[in-house]
Amino acid sequence: MSEHNTGDLIDLVKRPIVTEKATRLMELNQFTFDVDRKATKPMIKQAIELLFPVKVKAVNTHIPPRKRRRVGKFVGYKTGYKRAIITLEDGEPLRKVLFPEV
Repeated sequence: MSEHNTGDLIDLVKRPIVTEKATRLMELNQFTFDVDRKATKPMIKQAIELLFPVKVKAVNTHIPPRKRRRVGKFVGYKTGYKRAIITLEDGEPLRKVLFPEV
């Protein structure tokens, strides 16, 4: 696995996702993040392990289709994004890091 610049890796992960499905996945030790579209799975793994004190077991990614938006007579599209589902090794405490009040 090639080493990347630490600053570049931190910028790959945009935000954690908190939806019903993402909350259910947390029970299975999986966490969902929006990431940069150019990020590869090894880069995402390095970024998560750099940002949080965890060991990543697997990374699954998908790019959903862009949504169409309309303002008056003008039609455009929302910005596309990439979503990553991170599976952690058993017993990793990422939930306490992301959501300390839980």
